[in-house]
Amino acid sequence: MQIHDNRLIAECTSYDFKEMLERKKVLENVQADADFISEMIKARLDPVPEVQLIPMEHEGRALLEVKVKAGVLTPYYYYQDGTRTAFVRVGNESVECNAQQLLSLVLKGTHMTWDSLPTQVDAGKHSFIILANTFREQTHQEWNDKYLESFGLVTPEGKLTNAGLLFVDNCTVFQSR
Repeated sequence: MQIHDNRLIAECTSYDFKEMLERKKVLENVQADADFISEMIKARLDPVPEVQLIPMEHEGRALLEVKVKAGVLTPYYYYQDGTRTAFVRVGNESVECNAQQLLSLVLKGTHMTWDSLPTQVDAGKHSFIILANTFREQTHQEWNDKYLESFGLVTPEGKLTNAGLLFVDNCTVFQSR
């Protein structure tokens, strides 16, 4: 929770407010609450995100700000009763990931995107003449086939990536039927 000029920022995609901890015995002790939150994060989240717990006081009330750093090891799963569930923030609420969102998080966690995924298509069976000509026109430099790998269109093993499939001359893979 952030307080700017004595204003609380509204709950949204980046902020979620809780008036009290969701447990049977609510303590007035901020340190005990911070310890409880820290233990729940370690017990229920996998992998464990980087978290800052910041006690503060505002208008005579004890507050505990919990800052969760955006992670790079996505997806982060919530674990309870033997079930692992990934959530995404939509507006002011957390919702369970659908299959597409989960795949996107997995790719992000491996530092990959859909377009960088390799296919089983041999690059040597396709040409990039239109791309090469456009490159020459735009950059006034000569085309080199080594650019295909550096642009992420061909893997080191000589297979096209999904992006490579989009740039080959006469691509038929993505045409609608």
